[in-house]
Amino acid sequence: MTDTGESLRRKIGSAGELQAVVRTMKAMAASSVGQYLDSARALADYYRTVELGLGACFRASALTAPNGGPKSSRPAVAVRAIVFGSDQGLVGQFNDLVADRAIETIGKRAGAAEVWAVGERVQARLAEAGLKLAGVLAVPHSVQTIAPLIAQLQVETEARHPPDDGELWLFHNRPRSGSAYEPVGRRLLPLDSEWQRDLANRRWPSARLPQILGGGATTLRALLHEYLFITLFRACAESLASENASRMAAMERAEKNIGELLEQLQGNFNRLRQSGIDEELFDVVSGFDALAGSRRRA
Repeated sequence: MTDTGESLRRKIGSAGELQAVVRTMKAMAASSVGQYLDSARALADYYRTVELGLGACFRASALTAPNGGPKSSRPAVAVRAIVFGSDQGLVGQFNDLVADRAIETIGKRAGAAEVWAVGERVQARLAEAGLKLAGVLAVPHSVQTIAPLIAQLQVETEARHPPDDGELWLFHNRPRSGSAYEPVGRRLLPLDSEWQRDLANRRWPSARLPQILGGGATTLRALLHEYLFITLFRACAESLASENASRMAAMERAEKNIGELLEQLQGNFNRLRQSGIDEELFDVVSGFDALAGSRRRA
């Protein structure tokens, strides 16, 4: 079916409106990437303070972290895992990549696993793989809603298993240069022994050495709780930045495709318009020739 001038005008108008929507979504995604990355960087000083406190505890006491020392003879419990994904679409393989990383890693661990999924779309992918889902939480929609989510995650995970019971893994997408990102996974608990030794051997930044108040084990648990909170907060912020970077890349591809479509439609419209002009000119010339011929015969 051949397009008419009016139908081409409608298509060009619709494509232009869609292009405006895509550009708006692209700008919003770009703005969100910066906000989430800034929120993750803002925790750097506090994270360093918590590390210094942990190092002081490790130096001042022969105790290791609550889950870093020798284990009891009781059977190992389920492996716990937290996977950050997305609730919304237009993110390409964002959920598939992080879910595959989690499935591959958890599948190598002994015993059953319990998974907390942040995002309905990644939850569906994990459920398809047969993983046991202990909970599904909504993805934060702003920087201000990250902290309540992390607090809820800590309450739920610690309610089912104490911090020194089994392993706790974290999976999320981490931004790279431009709009690229990569899935990462790390074990949060038990604490890495080399990391503990590094903190214990780290030099205190001032001449006044710290004092541990309130009992070494109590302070250590409190600092460990803060360490986990910061780690989960940064992972969530990085995941959200990666999600918006993926969406921004998708909008860039859509904007390019719409631009090419608009160029094609505008070209077809111009050719159709020129064809109509040529036909009108041909009619005028033919009419003039016919009129001139009749006058000569008269």
